[in-house]
Amino acid sequence: MKQIFNYDKIECMNKEIAKIFREMAQLLEIKGDSAFHILPYKKAAAHLENLKTDVSEIYKDLPADRQEKDWQIFKVPKIIGDKNAKKIEEYIKTEKIKEFEKLKEETAIRQIIAKYFESKGLSLQELKENAKKRKIIYSRFTKPAKQLLDLAGSIEKAKEAINKVAQWANTRKLDYAIETVFKKWLELDRLKPKEIIKKPFYKGDPMIWSETKKKWFVISKYGEWLEFADKENTIEWKKIE
Repeated sequence: MKQIFNYDKIECMNKEIAKIFREMAQLLEIKGDSAFHILPYKKAAAHLENLKTDVSEIYKDLPADRQEKDWQIFKVPKIIGDKNAKKIEEYIKTEKIKEFEKLKEETAIRQIIAKYFESKGLSLQELKENAKKRKIIYSRFTKPAKQLLDLAGSIEKAKEAINKVAQWANTRKLDYAIETVFKKWLELDRLKPKEIIKKPFYKGDPMIWSETKKKWFVISKYGEWLEFADKENTIEWKKIE
């Protein structure tokens, strides 16, 4: 009997495989593959996310001598083609998809470069367009990206390091490059985003809270403390650089 899952309580295999398919689509985009190859992964991921029965149960519930034939029925909607159906079957049996692992290795350098520009506010599409127009010389970033990958030991750690440097630099309005990550490598755990301080103002004049009197005061341009008598929602909080 097929098992129906409560998506609020159970994270079934459908979501796990859908996540992999979405990541494969993203990696193919980074690789520069065509929409013809990318779209089937996105469609398969969406179909799996909406499927109310766990895909592993659909497969496991079939008698062994009918699995190959009846598994084809699952592919009839054309939403999930033969190749992706085989990948689903591979994941059910082994909990991994070899092509996904291979794709991650092949795009490792590109992933790091894309992550770096993403931290600069540039989307993958914008990166491609700028590279095509030679506004960004893509090859200039391959060597430092490889060095960072070697230093970090994994794509995930390299991306995490870029995130830390970006957060630290952006809150200080500092420019940074992939090479900055090397220079700050031993300091990564100590790099903290600059604390954003907000101070209260009323109609452009600064305010101060008196702990003794438990009241707000507005400081006039002459330095006088004027008792605040308006509603608190009229107080404007401004970032102080």
